[in-house]
Amino acid sequence: MAIFHHAVYAFASGEDRADLMQEILLAVWRAATSFRGDAQPTTFLYRVSHNTAMSWRRKRINDQRSVEQAQTNFSEAHSPNSRQEQVEQLYAMIRALPLLDRSLLLLSLDEVSYREMAEIHGINENLVGVRLLRARTKLMEQMKENKNEPR
Repeated sequence: MAIFHHAVYAFASGEDRADLMQEILLAVWRAATSFRGDAQPTTFLYRVSHNTAMSWRRKRINDQRSVEQAQTNFSEAHSPNSRQEQVEQLYAMIRALPLLDRSLLLLSLDEVSYREMAEIHGINENLVGVRLLRARTKLMEQMKENKNEPR
């Protein structure tokens, strides 16, 4: 379930998390019959859950822009004073990344190998490394900016 949980938290916020979890579970249920055993079951689950989350996100991007802007404005105006707020702020930064970078970063946090990440997304391992480096750099820059902002 952690595979699904991480995807949900990285691709959705608030009440949308329950909707996305349902979409992912439905997609896995539908795709289960197409699993041929060519890859490990976890790779299959990552692929289905991340692709479903990315598609779901694309469909809702226009509606989410205003919500994310409001969340960003709120988090900038208020310093996080609890671990949960810090986690929410981190996920908000992750949600601001491009879809592929977001997915690769989550897979990296789950200690999925570059090879498996490449298989999941149908890209080569070198591109995985480049995209991850850029995503991590961007996150670090955002974290430094948030740390240096007056509170």
